[in-house]
Amino acid sequence: MPDASDIPQLPRALRAPEPVIIVGMTLWAVAAVVVWLTGWGGDHALQISLVGLAVGVLGTTIVLVQRAAVRRGDRTAQRGLD
Repeated sequence: MPDASDIPQLPRALRAPEPVIIVGMTLWAVAAVVVWLTGWGGDHALQISLVGLAVGVLGTTIVLVQRAAVRRGDRTAQRGLD
């Protein structure tokens, strides 16, 4: 059985959370605007799209705070967020 040192690392471009977060937030924002302008799906659909956008903002905030903690050298910061 190979140990962890034998497994190659993924390239930075495939590990980066930013593209996924940006695409997700953009899609939720587009959905919110479409639902708001057309009324398609009603209030429930608008609430879901706004919550999806809020989760994206929360996720972005957590990633940025953790990266700042790594740069400061905090012991409690997550590792591997270079």
